Amino acid sequence: MFGRIVKMTSNIAFDLSTNVLRNQTRTTISSNSAAVNSFLVLHRQITTNTTTETSSTSLPVIEPLITSRHFPRPPLIETPQTWIETLNTVQDTKLGLVDLHPDVFATEPRLDILHQNVRWQQSYKRISFAKAKSRAEKRGGGRKPWRQKGTGRARHGSLRSPIFKGGGKAHGPRGPQSYWYVLPTETRAKGMRIMLSIKHAQDDLHIVDFLDLPSSDPEYLVDIAKERCWGSSVLFVDSKPLEEMPKNFINAINCVKSYNVMTLEGLNVYSMLKHKTLVLTLDVVDKLEERLCYYENCFKNKYQQQLKSIILSQDLS
Repeated sequence: MFGRIVKMTSNIAFDLSTNVLRNQTRTTISSNSAAVNSFLVLHRQITTNTTTETSSTSLPVIEPLITSRHFPRPPLIETPQTWIETLNTVQDTKLGLVDLHPDVFATEPRLDILHQNVRWQQSYKRISFAKAKSRAEKRGGGRKPWRQKGTGRARHGSLRSPIFKGGGKAHGPRGPQSYWYVLPTETRAKGMRIMLSIKHAQDDLHIVDFLDLPSSDPEYLVDIAKERCWGSSVLFVDSKPLEEMPKNFINAINCVKSYNVMTLEGLNVYSMLKHKTLVLTLDVVDKLEERLCYYENCFKNKYQQQLKSIILSQDLS
């Protein structure tokens, strides 16, 4: 884990030795990250007073805050961690470390589950407009081609029969046809956990404090992605609706075609696969963990009850 962290932050002058870690403050936070949010609000107030809207000077040096969170940890599974970053500067400034839930960000990869999610997302919005005319919809063919008996040929009643050239189509497409179907909630939730775990394992998952930008210039956002090696396509996710997101951020991202933003309710497997880098806010991480863990526990309890009922029925028999 530390090897991956050192690789991500090779250009950051942080000393992660034991002596420095002993001097840093370790704060225990609840599931809603109240302590981290208060620290980040204080950090943003300090930076807004020292920087202007158009300048891209570096922030004052603040020691990272190493945080831990209370949630049930499965045994024999290492708790994943990631850096908390900020968008106030072009430089890759780290605000601290945060623990992630291993059931959400350390799930075993399953390509078949991802394939089911992607196929479902591509199919439920597909509509086929192909349509072929039947013998009843073809023009003509009302007269009997020849008499019933006496010609030695097979009996027919219309030249628009499917066996004739120019006739109607038998069992052809009768569009518009929808390919919508329902994918089980368990498969959708598991696909989200697998995709988040893959993004974290590939160092393509980044967590920021807020989506505030000091400038609405799109080049500023491009410079951030270039400085931090985010790739050509980036997906930003926030818990706020689009109308309440920072105006500088919305104006900047509208001018970059390969950068997209969506709310937490719209996050899906296909969008995460489509983009190289996934950028989440702290609020999104909290709500994602709460929702995905809820679904996992629901189905886990359901299977446990089914197994218990099967065992009891075998014992009674």
